[in-house]
Amino acid sequence: MPGYELWSDKERKEVNDVLETGILMRYGFDGSRNGIWKSKELEAAICETFGSKYAQLTSSGTSALSTAMSALGIGYGDEVITPAFTFVASFEAVLSVGAVPVLVDVDDTLTMNPDAVRKAITTKTKAIMPVHMCGSMADMDALIAICKEHQLILLEDACQSIGATYKGKYLGTIGDAGTFSFDFVKTMTCGEGGVVMTNNKEIFIKCDGYTDHGHDHLGADRGADLHPFIGYNYRISELHAVVGLV
Repeated sequence: MPGYELWSDKERKEVNDVLETGILMRYGFDGSRNGIWKSKELEAAICETFGSKYAQLTSSGTSALSTAMSALGIGYGDEVITPAFTFVASFEAVLSVGAVPVLVDVDDTLTMNPDAVRKAITTKTKAIMPVHMCGSMADMDALIAICKEHQLILLEDACQSIGATYKGKYLGTIGDAGTFSFDFVKTMTCGEGGVVMTNNKEIFIKCDGYTDHGHDHLGADRGADLHPFIGYNYRISELHAVVGLV
């Protein structure tokens, strides 16, 4: 059932709590928000629910993929193998970091065929990005083996399979990083939003900065933050985060 069908007074109450503070941005304004940090709460809840060490919220599932790719070092000229059966955002995100999407056939699982993946690998291949479509899941054991053999990055696009598990592990938490989409018609919705999940602290720190113009978020004064690397405005708002939290 899409998340938008579950809208209730619970969401209205929590949204009003944010509106009463007047602080809709997830960063800064510490003294005015009265201790309300809905984005941080949602990130913590995602980690607890899905078993990921780190979670970085973004403005969409698409921006989550772009963020993850940048944090993983995927860039200009790199090839990313991804299934031909997917939503357009999957390969849009690949193009957004200057990489080249290499589309391969799917099998009866509706996800990428591991044999097709092997045939598509070249000297420029940097990553394999399975897309877990319509709640179905890719053969992660086979893809992990391929990535280890060829020293490739494994990035999961789990935007359409929130809550599905593979051998006891939640999709999106198995590879080097994984993403969910929280748009209006996803199982869990923020209205608009997404998240990058990873168990690697370094990748998380890069995601945290990339989604907020490169801010390092190390001090109490946002205006004095350093910007150790390039970033963009892929922030989620407190209003969107609180809907997902409910």
